[in-house]
Order: sequence, then structure tokens, then C-alpha cells
Amino acid sequence: YGLFEYSATDNYTLQINPNSGVCNEDHLSYFKFIGRVAGMAVFHGKLLDGFFIRPFYKMMLGKQIELKDMESVDTEYYNSLLWIKENDPAELELPFQIDEESFGQTVSIELRPGGKEIKVTDENKDEYIQRVIEWRFINRVKKQMDQFLSGFNELVPLNLLKIFDEGELELLMCGIGSIDVKDWKKHTTYKGDYHPNHIVIQWFWRVVLSFNNEMRSRLLQFVTGTSRVPMNGFKELYGSNGPQLFTIEKWGSPTSYPRAHTCFNRLDLPPYESYQQLGDKLVKAIEGSEGFAGVD
Repeated sequence: YGLFEYSATDNYTLQINPNSGVCNEDHLSYFKFIGRVAGMAVFHGKLLDGFFIRPFYKMMLGKQIELKDMESVDTEYYNSLLWIKENDPAELELPFQIDEESFGQTVSIELRPGGKEIKVTDENKDEYIQRVIEWRFINRVKKQMDQFLSGFNELVPLNLLKIFDEGELELLMCGIGSIDVKDWKKHTTYKGDYHPNHIVIQWFWRVVLSFNNEMRSRLLQFVTGTSRVPMNGFKELYGSNGPQLFTIEKWGSPTSYPRAHTCFNRLDLPPYESYQQLGDKLVKAIEGSEGFAGVD
């Protein structure tokens, strides 16, 4: 019905189609109905057969969407905004305006009143980045999301979800699959000095084997942006440039926490000095990734 589309980087996480009204004139009624179905599933402890992008769950929780949330959804946008964040964009002479392609036509949208006359500078670039993010994930689909949330709220009051973070909400709605660690390990690549027989890598897989399915799912979320494993296993994981296997790269020092690059399905794993240290650092990074800036 044209209500959802796949994210820009894979074919197994869904986002709202901003052009759903063109595909289906009754689209808002459908979104409210889907919200009711999702709410009823949560109320009765049933699972949805579909996974959404991370910003979708954040919108359900009323949380602010940040730049790092874009990495696993639209890498091209992410890299452009990251460059602006880390450099002085004055030379680009960018206006507070977005050009959007829609059915072969380019439409210019001001990100703030008079935006086409306002240039992005080093002083206002943070505002520009946040407004682009809000346009990309919120403003374009606000009517659809409002209807979805209205339907969901009829079955499950949205304030009851506040006890969850976006990762936990995904697991609540979509479930915890049985993750085959043997298949995961088989389809993992290594960079830096790491290889399958490196002691740190052996400790890593021992830790993963010690995890229950929920913690394995949280680890997968941390590194790839979703807890879903593709239908045919880890060999079909997708990254920003197409098929991209789960990757572990040597990085940092034993005092550092692991960090993730979701657009590359890559875990930067420091050379820890013991199995216990690796396990403790990995769990803390997974459970507190925002606090440790663990996702880039």
C-alpha cells in the first residue's frame, strides 16, 4: 500500500514513506489502524513481523533524534552532516534550505522562515544539522506518525513506554530472535591485528556465547542499528555500501570502551588484557552507549 519503505542502507528495516499519501489517499486511516494493531500486539504480548529504523522508536518515546541515529539509516546524509559538524561550512555557502526530489521534480524547503537567505556558518551549523535531522525523520512524516501514535495510544498509553529506551522498545515490539552465534562467527571479518585465533577475539566470542538472547540482540543493535538478523543469516548483513559482514577492528587502549560504526556493521574493540575486562567493558558499552559515546 506504499505506507512504508526500506531504509537507505538495507532491505530489512522499515521507515515511513513520506509520499504515502500519493500512493494511497486513505493513508492516514491506515496508519491509525496499523498503530492499533501494534498496540494490540504489545498489549497481548505478541510480536510484529517487521523491524523499524531506530529513529522510529525514538519518535514513539518522544526522544530527540540525534546525528548518530542517521548513520544506520542514510549514510550519505550522515557523512555530509558529519563533515559540516567537524569543519567550517561557510565556504559551501549553504542556505537553511533543503532540495527534495519528488517524482522527478526538485522542491526547495526552507528549514526556518527566510531560510533561503540565511547561510550556514560555524556559529549556526548545529542548528542547521538539527533542523535537517528533524526534516528528514519528523517533519516529512509527522501526519503519518501522529496517526500511528494515536492508534497505538488507544491500546497502550504512550506514557507507559517511557520506562524503555529505543533498543528495549524494539525488542518489546519485534521480539528477541534466536541468534546463531556459530553463523555470526563464521561470517565475521577482522581488521587491524585481529584474526580468528587472536586471544582478544577468542575472549569476545566466549563473552557472546555467555550472553542470553536478549544481550546478543542488544549487541547486534549496538553494532548494526537493529536487532534483526537477515532471513538467510549473517552472510546477508547490509551496510552503507551494500553487503557488509559484521566486522571487528582493533582500536584504542585497554582503558577504552568498545565503539560501533553502524553504517559499516563494525565494532571497534580495544586490546583488553583479560576475558573479565572485555566482558565488563562490552556490557557497559552496550547498556550505556549514549553515555559512553559508543556509537559513531
